[in-house]
Amino acid sequence: MAVKKNLVLLGMMGVGKTTIGKIVAKKQGLKFIDIDLNIEKKCSMKISEIFKKKGEEFFRIEEEKETLDSLTKKNCVIALGGGAFINESIRNNVLKNAISIWLDADIKTLNERTKWNKKRPLLDKKNNQTKIIRLYSKRKNIYKLANHRINCKDLSKSDIAEKVIIFYEKN
Repeated sequence: MAVKKNLVLLGMMGVGKTTIGKIVAKKQGLKFIDIDLNIEKKCSMKISEIFKKKGEEFFRIEEEKETLDSLTKKNCVIALGGGAFINESIRNNVLKNAISIWLDADIKTLNERTKWNKKRPLLDKKNNQTKIIRLYSKRKNIYKLANHRINCKDLSKSDIAEKVIIFYEKN
């Protein structure tokens, strides 16, 4: 198999980076890397626990190390955590060395997918939608720097995966 640039999926929590990444990796015969999952394994605790016990700053340092290390691997689909692309070092490395796709969804969809999930350290049940709006507003202009954007609204998982594959194969 020819070596291609890694494919990096980015976007808000709950947009489907892990789900779509696994589908695309399987269809393309690539390795799948989930940055958040790797951090959980390395730290032997869930992301929400890391935030509570060690703080967001500790998590962001681990996220940067894990992401930059993963970007050195070949033939991979990498699902970033929702805030990873905000990190300038990660973003510059992704834009220089990978094909990046922003999976975008509307606030209502993101809220529905995350409101009962206790694993989201930056959210809570009471103000979930308000926090999503705030995070999305802060992040969208940086997410726009990705090579491609897919509006996931009203698309099935397989439709989104097909669009990702089309972008990937063009590069």
